[in-house]
Amino acid sequence: MQAKHEPILVSIISPVHNSEKFVGSCIKSVLAQTYKNWEHILVDDCSTDSSALIIKNFAKKDDRIHYERLTENGGAGIARNTAIKLAKGNYIAFLDSDDIWDPQKLSVQISFMQKNSSYFSFTAYDVMNENGEPLNKTVSAKEIVTYQSALYKNPIGCLTVMYSVDFFGKQYMSSIRKRQDYALWLKLLKHSNAHGLNESLASYRTGNDSISSNKLSLLKYEWKIYREEERLSLLKSLFYLVSAIILKMKSYF
Repeated sequence: MQAKHEPILVSIISPVHNSEKFVGSCIKSVLAQTYKNWEHILVDDCSTDSSALIIKNFAKKDDRIHYERLTENGGAGIARNTAIKLAKGNYIAFLDSDDIWDPQKLSVQISFMQKNSSYFSFTAYDVMNENGEPLNKTVSAKEIVTYQSALYKNPIGCLTVMYSVDFFGKQYMSSIRKRQDYALWLKLLKHSNAHGLNESLASYRTGNDSISSNKLSLLKYEWKIYREEERLSLLKSLFYLVSAIILKMKSYF
């Protein structure tokens, strides 16, 4: 446990794969934070573009930025877990390499967590297109998320999450290829509710593919989470999967 007079160290976790178009903006948004006691660990999942060069150039100028490269492509979950193993912070925060934070993100969220005695928090966030242009859409944050409520639908944006290592210890993502973040939130929620700060402090970059088709394609991974990670019965798994489908379809219309 860090002494009270010492500022909390936040370890920022960023998986990177062929992100040369965006990773510079991601790192700049971390450098712009008004809260300064952080380390930014970027794990390169075998990029074949200039991502590594861009990150290393930033790291030369600021020793809070750390570059690590995987020996083989393992997906975002493996990259995040590699970064978590290296992390030295009291808090773990997640920021994908194509997303960005508001300059006040860390300072506001840390104050929020301390005020609410929260060990697991998230915030609202904005959505932008691939070119970084706002889509005038904000995903709000519920005040409280419980394990039970999260089974119906993942209401937590990965780019906004912070959790306390002092409370949970280091917690890692599942080995499934996608939706590892959702599996981790459910694991954390078994020990503490998540507190939502309904203030947009980050921007999520969406691609050009059909959002609805992308979301529906993730349902098979949610099924894996229900059955293999949470070990729910067949009946309960079907119930939550159907609920997830209904909630996703409602959001399209």
